Amino acid sequence: MNCVIFGAGAWGTAVAIHLDRLGHTVTLVPRRLEQALKLATERINHDYLPKHSLAHSIQVGLEPAPALMDADIVFLACPSKGLTDLLKQIGPDIQKSSAKIVISLCKGLDQNTLQRPTELIQKALGKIPAATLSGPSNANEVAHGNPTAMVLASTADDSTLRTVQAAISGPTLRVYTSNDVAGVEIGGTLKNVYAIGAGLCDGLKLGDNAKAAFLTRALQEMIRVGVALGGKSETFLGLSGTGDLMATAHGSWSRNRTLGQAIAQDPAATLAGLKTRRDAVEGYRATDSLSQLAKSHKLDAPILFLLQKILFEGLDARTGVTTLMTRDLKAEA
Repeated sequence: MNCVIFGAGAWGTAVAIHLDRLGHTVTLVPRRLEQALKLATERINHDYLPKHSLAHSIQVGLEPAPALMDADIVFLACPSKGLTDLLKQIGPDIQKSSAKIVISLCKGLDQNTLQRPTELIQKALGKIPAATLSGPSNANEVAHGNPTAMVLASTADDSTLRTVQAAISGPTLRVYTSNDVAGVEIGGTLKNVYAIGAGLCDGLKLGDNAKAAFLTRALQEMIRVGVALGGKSETFLGLSGTGDLMATAHGSWSRNRTLGQAIAQDPAATLAGLKTRRDAVEGYRATDSLSQLAKSHKLDAPILFLLQKILFEGLDARTGVTTLMTRDLKAEA
């Protein structure tokens, strides 16, 4: 199949390497022209995935329209905050293309509308089916060819979904399907938020007991919030919920976990440094967006709300832990 990937961060680049390994025609389209020219010449993404070279069979696109001309599958691998602008830029070209489906690789909500990525895609593209691909998927490991499992969720017809599932699955990446788009996207967004909390546990040196308790309660909250926002409870026990949460909360590579750890040690400098980072830490903005959404639905989400106060209102992290530990006692649920 002809696969076009917009966004040449670590994840977009890793997906390009994986799809090329499966024998597909792959075009990777970076956001910045200078990055595209550098990638085309050096064949290594020094900024985001420096340990893996791009095969010469992977084309580097400079303009959207030519790249999309014969596209079958379009992947959007930009940070969630840039998705609306990207769709404005390339939406008309996608509509003119032969694309059968557009797959979001984003994990977050639009900061203005609080909509999920597939909702933005569907609004921009109309009849072209939208999908999301999510799950525990460290970019370096996928590019290297380590075994990985993910879930592809879409409202596309079963035939299209199975065709795409087969196309992007292979010996190193097993893809499951789901029709719970809301659940998969909310799970993929919330896990980044709770991974920041796991990092706070690490940074505060609270120990294994505390981190295990935090993640267990965070999972319960993820299910409660996710179901209220339209997902199915079983989805959050799958790859895009529990699976992704475990990987992101424990992985040394996890930007969200590392952010939480750094905030516990030096909150002011860490939060100031977010403004100059090249890579996106999706859980940071997602904490604020999801807090707004949860409050508008009058949901019980004490962990989410506490993390929002630590990240955006200056609450001391250790004080926040005490707040959680001294809440009214209750039965486990």
